[in-house]
Amino acid sequence: MRTYRDLFRTPEFTPLFLTAAMQVAGKTVSGLALGTLVYSATGSPLLSALAMFGPALVQVIGAVTLLSAADRLPPRAALTGLALVFALVTAAQAVPGLSVWAVFALLLGQGLIASLGGGVRYGLLNEILTREGYLLGRSMFNMADGAVQICGYALGGVLVAVLSPRGALLTGAALYLVAAAVARFGLSRRPPRAAGRPSITDTWRDNARLWSAKPRRYVYLAMWVPNGLIVGCESLFVPYAPEQAGLLFACAALGMLAGDIVAGRFVPPLWRERLRVPLCLLLALPYLIFVLRPALPVAVAAIVLASAGYAASLLLQERLMALTPEELSGHALGLHSSGMVTMQGVSAALAGAVAQLTSPATAITVLAAASVAVTLTLAPGLRHPRDAAARESVHA
Repeated sequence: MRTYRDLFRTPEFTPLFLTAAMQVAGKTVSGLALGTLVYSATGSPLLSALAMFGPALVQVIGAVTLLSAADRLPPRAALTGLALVFALVTAAQAVPGLSVWAVFALLLGQGLIASLGGGVRYGLLNEILTREGYLLGRSMFNMADGAVQICGYALGGVLVAVLSPRGALLTGAALYLVAAAVARFGLSRRPPRAAGRPSITDTWRDNARLWSAKPRRYVYLAMWVPNGLIVGCESLFVPYAPEQAGLLFACAALGMLAGDIVAGRFVPPLWRERLRVPLCLLLALPYLIFVLRPALPVAVAAIVLASAGYAASLLLQERLMALTPEELSGHALGLHSSGMVTMQGVSAALAGAVAQLTSPATAITVLAAASVAVTLTLAPGLRHPRDAAARESVHA
């Protein structure tokens, strides 16, 4: 499998792709609307950041309790059900007069069940495609994420201005309903990838097996921490530039899209290992210019350049799949997804707290410097693969 055309010729890839794209669109539009709504009501950078990224904070709970279900539920039913729940929660957040604390209660519930989403979706992707085709397929999903976020943030900004944040939230709920319909009628019925009923015991056991090998630990940490800290920087776009926040988010998505196209389609296998660490550094270094509180054009250029570094996650996921047996693919990818978004939520909270005490520009700079330091610390473990040893420890 060498081209994107080959992907769309693969049975079930297209409906899975469209389901994911509609969910990203719903999340993007509703997230911007909710962040704007909470910031207007409270004037708090911390609460605004948590409104957009706070659901990720509880995904760690799902990762240690629910994640065994990623390989033990029928994929079509799971994806359809998740999209329907997201639609219901998003619509409930648009109810007039709903308190800020009720909004956050709904967000936390949504974040808990969302911990299953990545594992189910990307486990099914790994099942639909060959192992050699996974990187190209994941690249296509990442590219769609970037393109949909560009359009979603632009649409969200227009909807917030024309309709109101609550009108934008209802639009997000409708997009989730479309995702549910595509999953239900576009995907075929498949059995679970693993036998048995989901349980907390199974989740803990499989997490321990995946965490047991040092090479995988380095990969997980590299996918979670540098990425999460930079999302913390992005969570401050609303207080940094309230009138241009949609533009800044769209520019971040544009940079991510460009990076994923290059990494997924044009980088040869020999260079993938060499580029993991440089791309993680690229993700953070341009944000250091925010120490100077740059004007909008300079900030836009820095954000686009930095966001190309998100392609590091694509290359690290390929390495994770090389270190993971087939029967744990959904769980492994779910652990990656839950850990990543949990770190994003923690970083958004940290960014908001630092901004509350200093300023948004200072907080962005601090988190970017922390991301650089973490990447340099992890770099030695990412340059010395021990795939065979890691696989042995998983089967042990």
